[in-house]
Amino acid sequence: MARTSYLFTSESVSEGHPDKVADRISDTVVDAFLGADPYARVACETLVTTNRIVLAGEVRGPHGVIEGLEDKVRAAVKDIGYEQEGFHWKNASYDCFLHEQSADIAMGVDASSNKDEGAGDQGIMFGYATNETPELMPATLQYSHNILKSLAAARHSGERPELEPDAKSQVTLLYQNGKPVRATSIVLSTQHKEGFTPADVHALVEPYIRAVLPESFITPETEWHVNPTGNFVIGGPDGDAGLTGRKIIVDTYGGAAPHGGGAFSGKDPTKVDRSAAYACRYLAKNVVAAGLADRCTIQIGYAIGVSKPLSFYVDLHGSDRVDPAKLEKVLPELIGGATPRAIREHLKLNRPIYARTAAYGHFGRTPDADGGFSWEATDLVGELKGLV
Repeated sequence: MARTSYLFTSESVSEGHPDKVADRISDTVVDAFLGADPYARVACETLVTTNRIVLAGEVRGPHGVIEGLEDKVRAAVKDIGYEQEGFHWKNASYDCFLHEQSADIAMGVDASSNKDEGAGDQGIMFGYATNETPELMPATLQYSHNILKSLAAARHSGERPELEPDAKSQVTLLYQNGKPVRATSIVLSTQHKEGFTPADVHALVEPYIRAVLPESFITPETEWHVNPTGNFVIGGPDGDAGLTGRKIIVDTYGGAAPHGGGAFSGKDPTKVDRSAAYACRYLAKNVVAAGLADRCTIQIGYAIGVSKPLSFYVDLHGSDRVDPAKLEKVLPELIGGATPRAIREHLKLNRPIYARTAAYGHFGRTPDADGGFSWEATDLVGELKGLV
C-alpha cells in the first residue's frame, strides 16, 4: 500500500551555480551549431573553475562555428552575471578542445539506404508528471525552482543588487493523503556581496520565498535555514569547479521519479538521453493533463544505432483510469513509434532552443512561441481523453 503521510525534499540550484554555468555554456555550443545547421551533431562538455573555461567533446557541423564560440560563451557568462575577480566573463581564460565526431558513432546513428536513424546511445529514459502543481511537476522541486527564479529576477532587474549569481534552494513538504499541505523546512544559500550577515540575507530573501509558496504552506513550525554556513561571498566557479551534467536530478523531477542516468545539456537531439527523456515527459504530462491518472511514469529503452525502442513502459501508480497496457500501445504511435527521428520531428527539436533549458529545470516550463519547451505542450489531451 502506498504511504499517504510523509516528508519529501527536493533541491534546485541557480543559473550561477558552477555546474549550471557549465550546462549553460555547453547548451550555448549546441545552439550555435544547430543555428548554423539543424542537423549538426554536438556532444560538448564544459569545465569552469577560477577564471578558466574549458570546452571538450565531439562535433560535426559547418566549419567556422567553433571559431565563433568564444564570443558566445563569454556572452552567456555575462548574461548570468559573473563579473567577479575570481570569475569574470571578460577575463577568464578560454580553451576549446572540441573535435570531429567519431566516424564509428556517426555510422551507427546516421540513416542510410537500408536503415532509419539510430539512437545516439544505448540507455533508459524516464518521464514523469503529477497533478500536485499546475505545472504537473512535483511540488518540492517546482517551489525550489521558483524561489531561485524569483531571486534571480530581482538580481537581474537591479532590485536586489546585494545578491550574486550562485545560489541553492531546498524545500521539504509534508504530504498528507498523498498531497502536499505545508512546508516543514526551507533552505536557501545565496552568494552575496561583502558586508551582509546571515540575518541580513534572511530578511532580504524571506519575502520572495513567501511570495512563491502557497500562503498556508509556511507556518510558525516551518524551519528556516538561510545561509546556514555563514558568509557566502566567494562562490560560483571561483568557489567550486563546475562540470556539465552534474545536476541531472535538479534538471528533471527532484528525486520524485526515476532517472536513467544520462545528462541533457551539451547534447544535440539525436542523443536519446535528451530527446527521448523530453518525449517521455511530453507523453506523461499529456496523460495526467487528460485526467487519465494523477501520476504517470514512462520509461523507454534504446540500443545505440537502433531506431526502434527496445521497451516502452507506463506506470500510473494505482491512480489509473485507463489500462496502462493500453497506453503502452497507443502512446508510442502518437509520436511516430518513438523512434529518434520521429521524436525529433514531432517535437521539432532541431532548433537552437537549448541554452534556456540549462537552469531551473527542463520540465514544468511554458512552451515558447519559437518552439522552446515544445515537450511541455498538452496538445495530445483531446486524443487521449477518447481512450476512457
